[in-house]
Amino acid sequence: MKREEDRNRVCPVERAGALDTRYRKLIQSPKRILKPYVKPGMLAVDLGCGPGVYTLEMARRVGEKGTVIAADIQDGMLKIIEGKIQNSPLEKIIKLHKTTAESLRLSVQADFVLAFYVLHEIPGKENLYNELYTLLKPGGKILIIEPRGHVKKQEFKDMVSKLELLGLYQVKCAKVLFAYTVLLQKPE
Repeated sequence: MKREEDRNRVCPVERAGALDTRYRKLIQSPKRILKPYVKPGMLAVDLGCGPGVYTLEMARRVGEKGTVIAADIQDGMLKIIEGKIQNSPLEKIIKLHKTTAESLRLSVQADFVLAFYVLHEIPGKENLYNELYTLLKPGGKILIIEPRGHVKKQEFKDMVSKLELLGLYQVKCAKVLFAYTVLLQKPE
């Protein structure tokens, strides 16, 4: 069993390669996962974007009239994405954004937020939940995916309950292998 501090620490930049493999893209396909939710022209946020596995697919889906904010606490992860998009059309769509341990520091109204394997890593979740609620525009959705190996089922249920208390409600979504998954929507 993993110790609590190991389960809740941020995945270091040195392990970014393990997050960006063909195997992961096959098992947890960015195209399959994002297709139902990310549409052209949207403003989407990839929270805890890591090396950009889902960021790049989000950018292709929102297209040139949309925006994707790749948000991460680690400069190194943002630098990896910067290298991937440099001198490509995605460079105009993806905005790199550094968060802090205390705040997302975002003041946009997002159509869609992806939180893939990240919420369990963030301390001070009460503040985070309020920020996520504020970050979504009316009708906006957040897809939360947490790893079964790191997050206990009750811990995941508690996260969802706290977001529901703020006013978000569950919407049907597809399951993701090896993960707890929920799609929440802000009322119109």
